[in-house]
Amino acid sequence: MATPAEWVAGSRPRTLPAAAAPVLVGSGAAAQVDAFAWLPALLALGVALALQVGVNYANDYSDGVRGTDLDRVGPLRLTASGVARPGQVKGAAFASFGVAGVLGLALCAVSGHWWLLAVGVLCVAAAWFYTGGRRPYGYAGLGEVGVFVFFGLVATLGTTYTQADRLTWPAVLGAVGVGLIACALLMVNNVRDIPTDVLAGKRTLAVRLGDRRARRLYALWIVLPVLLALVCALWNPWVLLVGVLLLPAVLLVLPVLAGAHGRALVPVLAGTGMFELAYGVLLGVGLAL
Repeated sequence: MATPAEWVAGSRPRTLPAAAAPVLVGSGAAAQVDAFAWLPALLALGVALALQVGVNYANDYSDGVRGTDLDRVGPLRLTASGVARPGQVKGAAFASFGVAGVLGLALCAVSGHWWLLAVGVLCVAAAWFYTGGRRPYGYAGLGEVGVFVFFGLVATLGTTYTQADRLTWPAVLGAVGVGLIACALLMVNNVRDIPTDVLAGKRTLAVRLGDRRARRLYALWIVLPVLLALVCALWNPWVLLVGVLLLPAVLLVLPVLAGAHGRALVPVLAGTGMFELAYGVLLGVGLAL
């Protein structure tokens, strides 16, 4: 029986910044047009966090029952380690999706945009079929596509739309930036796991590209969002605050391009998550000021 601490570790809390950042940027874009609203913002944050936890438990379950998590570096895998039964982990995933669904219903009611329920269903389906089902798209090298669309575009633009009832160019640029950093977070995780993924037959984008090109793409996905954010200064010069992230971006990229592997990439993974959170805070605040 897994302990509460093990359940928390299994939820992979270091990935939660990927859920918070798009809401921060989307809310900042809404504030930029004087449309910020606390309740929709908090509900959107709750939906994003619950979906992130849900997808983490779903991946733990699906990878665990497939046997692809038996020899991994990184956080505790509840299913593969045997500390929790597969059915329990699957139940935790769907409980998290249920929480996201309830909060999503409340968000639709507050904003009046009930058609977003269909988007919510797509989000849950994307979260489950990333590693679940007979043909998980994460095993086919399409994980970054799903992450970019749902944890970048949908999360950011959805947050802005439920507050402002419209989209803006800063929201779009911010959504692309957040989505690229979320892809970088997944990429560095998959670069670390290339050896074990190859053995397990998991054809992630990092496996398909090969180690060297995957590392270069990670570097691009870290630096380009900062440049995209600086373009938003055309609408609000306070966004230039994001420029302070150029140094952290370089510090993240250097060990990856230098060939760090295995456990040496774990700090980079954590740093990328914090980088995304800092990006969300600085861009969101810069747009709101």
